[in-house]
Amino acid sequence: MIVRIMGEGQLRVEESAADELSALDAALDKAVTDGDEQEFRRALAALIDRIRALGTPLPTDALGPSDLIVPRAGANLAEVRSLLTEDGYIPG
Repeated sequence: MIVRIMGEGQLRVEESAADELSALDAALDKAVTDGDEQEFRRALAALIDRIRALGTPLPTDALGPSDLIVPRAGANLAEVRSLLTEDGYIPG
């Protein structure tokens, strides 16, 4: 699968990591829903760190659709809320 970290680029992550990343994403979504800035920052950092650990960066000129789009490292809760669609996803 292809994962985009906003402001960084795309990484190829093995499909076998989908469940793990989904669990981390669910924790991030809960923090956003709960309005918990501290938990949001922790969950976002955990998700991004894991994507970086599992992923292989794609060349910068290899722009294509992403299966998952993750906010940039350092984003705050208000920024992410402004990016979400009514379905809870960042449009790609």
